[in-house]
Amino acid sequence: METRPEILLSVEGLASAVAKRREAGQTVVMCHGVFDLLHIGHIRHFEQAKAHGDVLIVTLTPDQFVNKGTHRPAFPELLRAEAIASLGIVDYVAINEWPTAENTLKTVRPDVFCKGGEYRQRQLDADVNLGPEVEAAKELGLRIEFTEGLVFSSSKLLNRHFSPFSPEQESWLHAFRERHEPEEVLGHIDELNTLKAVVVGEAIIDEYVFCDAIGKSTKDPVLACQSTGTETFAGGSLAIANHLAGFCQEVTLICALGDMNRQEAFVRSALLPNVKPILLTQKNAPTISKRRYVDRYTQAKLLEIYEMDDRPLKGGEETALLDAIYESVRDADVTVAADYGHGFLTSKVIDTLCNEARFLAINTQSNAGNRGFNPVSKYRRGDYVCLAQHEVSIETRMRDGEPRDLLDEITQRIDCDQFTVTRGKFGTLHYEKGAGYTEVPSFATQVSDRVGAGDAVFALTSLLVAQKAPWDIVGLAGNLAGAHMVTELGNRVPLTKIPIEKHIVSLMK
Repeated sequence: METRPEILLSVEGLASAVAKRREAGQTVVMCHGVFDLLHIGHIRHFEQAKAHGDVLIVTLTPDQFVNKGTHRPAFPELLRAEAIASLGIVDYVAINEWPTAENTLKTVRPDVFCKGGEYRQRQLDADVNLGPEVEAAKELGLRIEFTEGLVFSSSKLLNRHFSPFSPEQESWLHAFRERHEPEEVLGHIDELNTLKAVVVGEAIIDEYVFCDAIGKSTKDPVLACQSTGTETFAGGSLAIANHLAGFCQEVTLICALGDMNRQEAFVRSALLPNVKPILLTQKNAPTISKRRYVDRYTQAKLLEIYEMDDRPLKGGEETALLDAIYESVRDADVTVAADYGHGFLTSKVIDTLCNEARFLAINTQSNAGNRGFNPVSKYRRGDYVCLAQHEVSIETRMRDGEPRDLLDEITQRIDCDQFTVTRGKFGTLHYEKGAGYTEVPSFATQVSDRVGAGDAVFALTSLLVAQKAPWDIVGLAGNLAGAHMVTELGNRVPLTKIPIEKHIVSLMK
């Protein structure tokens, strides 16, 4: 394959080359896309596009903006550009610098913008960002052309012939495609927009301190590190509220900040605009912070430090929380109890949630700060419970055993008919009284950090269960939520609807 590196340009270089060609009286045609798996459909698209002018330029979506799921792109941007540059019909290739071609069109100024014929009627799998691209082309006075002919889907070809998934995962996806159409699955997610959600739980500040190991201390047997930077994220109930806000129009968050090291400005700035925070105050206590020291090169965590006062709320503080709950949860479609076991959700608070919430979703997290002292059985009832596998083991006091047997035991301890157990790389196990069990595999293809993944699964599945979505749809969406979270550090990027929907569509091709 002859690459022709001289035609691989930056966007700025492409603009310069196009300007010279236009000065020479040549008509420049631009195509834009991901082109993850170059196939005959792409080649014919380029051939037809070139027929509309003299010069054909192709721009590619960069890896960071390929919004088709965590398993995509299959080929990194440089290889995709190299493959297209090997085609003699293409005159110039550039990797875009933005999510869409809108800014590229304004920078490069071609004469013709060409898209595939499938975009004439924007169907389900059409790029949701095609509109701004076409509008930009119209504003610039460009001619817009659509090619016709064989239409192949790179996503479908990759799914069928180059899948990153195991035979078991592929078998599950095949059966899922047989049961559901993409429109149905996306319909359930779109309908979440009508739900009002309330989150009650501990606000947690997640701080990552990056370090370089510089050696052993000369006087003590400890590792010496040099700090290289810090990132701070909204964790705990703050993160869950942000996840819910990516799907719901209206989210109310009830949490407490300490009067020591309060960090209210950070908390408010970190919440999405459609989250309404009710920030109570815990006196003589810091806002809960969990600081993790991380090796900058390997991303391995070296040490974790908790800053918190986990004494239960009492007196006026507890009364203020109860009042906020009474005012908020009665009108909520979903009430999410994000219980991290650090003293915020007292026995009175739990009883109030059980009594007042129309739909109560519960997660009692087991962590280093509460291990063994935060059982889900302290809630007498719930409408949906989501636990990690190790939390199920702690609740049942059984280290080993079949997940279904352990879950059967938990159903005897709390009046609840719907459960999810998250099992890491093994996916999720779901149970509904009268309907039985549903297992859904994991679809994570890359893991950077597992912190926050369970909260993301809990948030999205709570909404879908409240909406009475089928369990296999609940499980797929939940596992994709977890897959998206583990690609990032902690809660750096909250869940939003479009990436999840695009991932679903990609898998269903």
